[in-house]
Amino acid sequence: MPQRNLRVELIRHTDDPDAAVALAARLCYAKADFDTLAQRVAARDQAAFVRGVMESGHLSTVEHASFTFAVEGVSRSLLAQITRHRIASFSVQSQRYVSMEAGFDYVVPPAIEALGEQALARYHDQMKQMHRWYAQWQHELGGSGEKANEDARFVLPNACATRLLVTMNARELLHFFSLRCCMRAQWEIRELAWEMLEQARRVAPTLFSGAGPGCLGGECPEGERSCGRKQEVRARRDIHGE
Repeated sequence: MPQRNLRVELIRHTDDPDAAVALAARLCYAKADFDTLAQRVAARDQAAFVRGVMESGHLSTVEHASFTFAVEGVSRSLLAQITRHRIASFSVQSQRYVSMEAGFDYVVPPAIEALGEQALARYHDQMKQMHRWYAQWQHELGGSGEKANEDARFVLPNACATRLLVTMNARELLHFFSLRCCMRAQWEIRELAWEMLEQARRVAPTLFSGAGPGCLGGECPEGERSCGRKQEVRARRDIHGE
């Protein structure tokens, strides 16, 4: 039962997302037909226009750009958090149809790893024990079919690793980043959010030029709970080029 590390890959996205948003916004304010508007968008850089659209708050146009990420090596604890973002589509590896009879991968929290080898060994032993319980219930419930799996899985931990596809439009991604890139977000989903932001910015630099935790756009929305590390957060965003 090896531990798993986070792996994120942007596998699909709207072709030229910034241009798609520009086309949608120009449509709202022009008499021209689609072909004419598309030619205008293709003929010149739309970055300044898209920035103006976003600054004006006309964010319905941003919803026309979508992004699909393949995610592996995350815990079921993270899964419970990310699926709270309801304007999104998820496909997740099933614990009912996929048997863990041979063992399950799992995530090790950095805080436990930092305690040293003895603590880490104890954590690994606990994972092995939970797998033994799982295998025992599978056997008593009749084997490794879906009927046995669906009840045996109740003893699996939140640490159990999973994989998923998640698709969000750009507007929801901006909202996701504002919450989950925050230093107060749980460490695992925060790392996922920063990696997703880095990859999204590569293909849509204008749309995501100002993306990140809420504090980057002004006052920290956490109020008295602010981490007070705005400059550190800004530096992290700038490392990847903006």
